Amino acid sequence: MHLKVLIYSSLSLPWVTGRTLLASDEDNSRDTVSVSWLEGKPALNLGTTFGLPWSKGRYQGGEVTFSASTDDGQDVAIQSWVTSYWADGSIKWTGHAVSCSESVPDGYRVTASKGNVRPPKERSVKVDNALDEITVSTGKLTASFPKSGNILLSSLSGPGGKVVGKNGKLILRSQSGVTENEDSPTDKDITYYRFESNINTTTVDATDSVRTLVTVRGDHRVIGDEKSTATHDPWTPFTVRFYLYADSDTIKVVHTLLFDGAADKDFISGIGLHFDVPLAGEELYDRHVRIAGVDGGILNEAIQGITGLRRDPGEAVRTAQFQGQKTPDVATWDTRVSSRLQWVPSWNDYSLTQLSPDGFTLKKRTKAGQSWVKIPGGNRAGGLAYLGGATTGGLAIGHRDFWKRYPTGIDVSNAATNSGHITLWLYSPAGEPMDLRPFHDGLGQDTYAKQLDALEITYEDYEGGYNTPHGIGRTNEIYIRPFDSTPSSDELASLTDVINKPPVLVPQPEYIKNTEAIGTYWGVPNNTTASSAEQTIEEHLDFLNKFYQGQVEQRRWYGFWDYGDFMHTYDTDRHAWRYDIGGYAWDNSELSPDLFFWNYYLRTGRADVYRFAEAHVRHTSEVDVYHLGPYSGFGTRHGVQHWSDSAKQIRVSTPIYRQIFYYVSGGDERIGELLHDLMDADKTFMMVDPRRKVRDDNGTYVPDPTAIDLDLGIDFSGLAAIWLIEWERRGPRWEEAKSKLNATMHGIASLKNGFVTGIGLYNIYTGEVKPPATDAENQGDVAVSHLSASFGLPEVIAQITQYLGDELPEAFDKAWLEYCYYYGAGAEAQKARYGKSFGSLSLHQGHSRLTAYAAKRMGNATLARRAWDEFLKTDGLAPTLPWTSVRLTGSEVLAPVDEAAWITTNDVALYGLAAIENLAQVGDAL
Repeated sequence: MHLKVLIYSSLSLPWVTGRTLLASDEDNSRDTVSVSWLEGKPALNLGTTFGLPWSKGRYQGGEVTFSASTDDGQDVAIQSWVTSYWADGSIKWTGHAVSCSESVPDGYRVTASKGNVRPPKERSVKVDNALDEITVSTGKLTASFPKSGNILLSSLSGPGGKVVGKNGKLILRSQSGVTENEDSPTDKDITYYRFESNINTTTVDATDSVRTLVTVRGDHRVIGDEKSTATHDPWTPFTVRFYLYADSDTIKVVHTLLFDGAADKDFISGIGLHFDVPLAGEELYDRHVRIAGVDGGILNEAIQGITGLRRDPGEAVRTAQFQGQKTPDVATWDTRVSSRLQWVPSWNDYSLTQLSPDGFTLKKRTKAGQSWVKIPGGNRAGGLAYLGGATTGGLAIGHRDFWKRYPTGIDVSNAATNSGHITLWLYSPAGEPMDLRPFHDGLGQDTYAKQLDALEITYEDYEGGYNTPHGIGRTNEIYIRPFDSTPSSDELASLTDVINKPPVLVPQPEYIKNTEAIGTYWGVPNNTTASSAEQTIEEHLDFLNKFYQGQVEQRRWYGFWDYGDFMHTYDTDRHAWRYDIGGYAWDNSELSPDLFFWNYYLRTGRADVYRFAEAHVRHTSEVDVYHLGPYSGFGTRHGVQHWSDSAKQIRVSTPIYRQIFYYVSGGDERIGELLHDLMDADKTFMMVDPRRKVRDDNGTYVPDPTAIDLDLGIDFSGLAAIWLIEWERRGPRWEEAKSKLNATMHGIASLKNGFVTGIGLYNIYTGEVKPPATDAENQGDVAVSHLSASFGLPEVIAQITQYLGDELPEAFDKAWLEYCYYYGAGAEAQKARYGKSFGSLSLHQGHSRLTAYAAKRMGNATLARRAWDEFLKTDGLAPTLPWTSVRLTGSEVLAPVDEAAWITTNDVALYGLAAIENLAQVGDAL
């Protein structure tokens, strides 16, 4: 099928949510940008969304038209919207959606034309927004979404109009306790709960020709029945987003759930999505179950199997059943089979369970009360299942990264009745209940003095009550597809592959770089005239990326809460990462590895790096950050559990870590929601005092909302990123964000020693910054920390500087450049400028990128050479290290692994960022 000429969509409000890189017309009125598939042309194009950057001043919002074509010139439909603006009001980033197509092109060309003349629209996605439900038709499927009750998707039909899925709802199971000792079970004291979704709102975004988004928000309510009197407050709020593309027969679902329970009382034992599948009128032997196995494998079974019997019904019959086709009329079968069908069992229920990343089990049974029969399993299931009939059609449902997010599962039930069921378990009831309690009892750390002393041995910053998961979240991707008849196994295998690696469209790195829409501090590798020193650095960057990808697999960093993160520090004696030692375990974005991996993707365009960074951003933005409760807007420092450390800080939740993914994805709605929600993060300083344990007045201190201690590095970088991104997105509070950012910059600039002051008094209402209490007269404090610039501060300020241009406060710019210059200048120079040295500092390799920034801004060749000396000859990852891993086998390790004992994630993050930024800013001085 060939798509018709594009229908132009006006730019939506930003809140509604070897090829030529760029070709421009001679009259400079239009540009054409090429985008290609991240991992090569996929088997299926179900419809996709992507982002494009634009140079400052090139196009004004409301005065540009977007059109698209395939690489071979066929016009296609495109829907477009603005995701961010430059300060002058011109477009900075746009999001675009292209519809499903039966033939997949090698890529697309997107053309931006000045002017706002719009061609007539032809709506491919049709939306009926009625009082009680929303109905969406893509041309290939029709889906109905109620606005109240417990059913999220009430009816789903395919292109032939057959209803193949009904009553789609969320289900959740939990219990009030767990059995602590198998020898002394306490099950009688445990209450078990069953919950279903309850809708609060169902909305549909402004629609156009290509993509429609239906968003359902609600919580889970306990199911009452005659057998149970258990009660529970509504809890675990959810947001489920349904993406429907023109001409697509598949719905993408993004499911987000927040944990708002008590870790010692609420043990989740199951999180699922459940559908009914109508099967009435279909013979049992024409009903089919398909379950994805390993590497494209599919379990192909019928509810009543007629293959392998003692008597043969006939080859045509057997072939039809195995291939999922309607079998020939039973009158044509061998009567020795057709007369004895009542003796052939019907398999009512199937169950697949993935309890680890290394194995799944399968089983089936004829009905409840009868024994399960084992089906040979495998190691890593594809995460897709289908239930349906040869004539009635059926439903397929798939879970992205199914085995990586274990324990997961798929249940097919009631398949021998008129209404079958299919349940996708995002957290399988077959696994252990989710135990989110603290991993130790505090070890007697009941005073700040004891906690600080314990920090010296385990590196854990413990404090009772702070080690809570209340408020963290998790997002999963699900895909739903109706079929008018049972599909071939090859078709389901292709669908499984696409679900696990959804096709992504991207522009070339050179194009992104040239627009300067995501900073000017990174560059594309020089593959032609690079010096040997530069080539060595590129090889090191490549090694670090591949090593961490390999460690995820070898160390099995998988699981519902864990997948996407990696560890902080290595234990060379045990040949293992320090998974069980305080602040050395899960990394939780310490020292900005997020920025390293995403900037490395920007400069290389590598698919493996994109997928790694994507999983990372999905984890760190959800699990490591609080979305509700007293710590909302803050994240948790590195630890054995992602939420266990008592240091709750904005340095972890800073949106600079999510910014790149948000824009290159075309404005991912969940990430966009997280970016905006941080606008109130500064209010959390009233609940959490990051300096509480080191204050002289920690027993009497009461936070003042007009004079909060603000770390001018760690805290300002997070707030500045929040405000910059809200401003450039033109979010609902962008004017407030702009005002606060400007007020804070002027405040820092007014401090005698600028950033070197270390701490300022911050007004959460206005953004104003005043001198700290230790220097009320602004005589010039000196309090420099090695951590201040380690959580995105250089990158945020570089973006602000570029964004504001001539509007940047000159004194703020000067204060920052001085900080960049003097951090590595040495004690004598520091003392000469500020009256005292900065003391004993570290992380010089990472800070070399500050020196490089100052060198480039000041045009100082001597400073550029100093930047490379700091990078190559101080601390961090030295050029003389092995820069390779060693294979370990045998009895000293649990399983064969690759070890690089010289690596720590702190060093990797800072080396990576410094290498990328130094090459871009002072590469000629290397």
